[in-house]
Amino acid sequence: MRISEIFYSVQGEGELTGVPSVFVRTSGCNLRCTWCDTPYASWNPEGRERTIDEILAEIDKYPARHVVLTGGEPMIAKGIHDLATGLRARRKHITIETAGTVPPEGIDCDLASLSPKLSNSTPTEAKAGPWSKKHEQLRLQPEVISAWIRDYDFQLKFVVSNREDWAEILSLTDLVLNGVPRSKILLMPEGTDPATLSSRRDWALHLCKEHGFRYCHRLHIDLFGNIRGT
Repeated sequence: MRISEIFYSVQGEGELTGVPSVFVRTSGCNLRCTWCDTPYASWNPEGRERTIDEILAEIDKYPARHVVLTGGEPMIAKGIHDLATGLRARRKHITIETAGTVPPEGIDCDLASLSPKLSNSTPTEAKAGPWSKKHEQLRLQPEVISAWIRDYDFQLKFVVSNREDWAEILSLTDLVLNGVPRSKILLMPEGTDPATLSSRRDWALHLCKEHGFRYCHRLHIDLFGNIRGT
């Protein structure tokens, strides 16, 4: 399995914000989000091949019960099911951070952190070439999202760049998310520095208060900045 990095930090996003966790970042992605904050695991995948045993041995060095499988897109990583099985045998709490474009197919998982990509994620053809069309065609898979929601505890985390994203989220809610508690839908302002996040915070908070959704902070940006290993 090609691994970009393994590190010990605190979860910066979602329902488990602040929880000490070991992060396993796989390298490789089936999307090309224009605002991606980990291009070294997607646009220009870096890392080295590691066996499942090597990865588990690295995780065992840290005292955390929580392990986060992230990327890139971890669900396309060769051996991801075997890795999750190994974590389950160690009684770890497993969060999988995924765009929800790949079916779970029974993978061991305690929290599916689903981040369906809105149209604000699609790169221009000038920037991404043929990936622009590929991304747009793949970024939203309602049947796959439904499979995750049906079989796992989950959170739905939407990256929002502007107020207009709200109409798209409402449309998706009507299409796919009927019956999903509003508290399971998180709005996370897009940005990789505190100033940008702050500039989008107030209207995102307003939308959460108005519609009963949950605001998603990016704690790690405040604590460490946008750097690897955090």
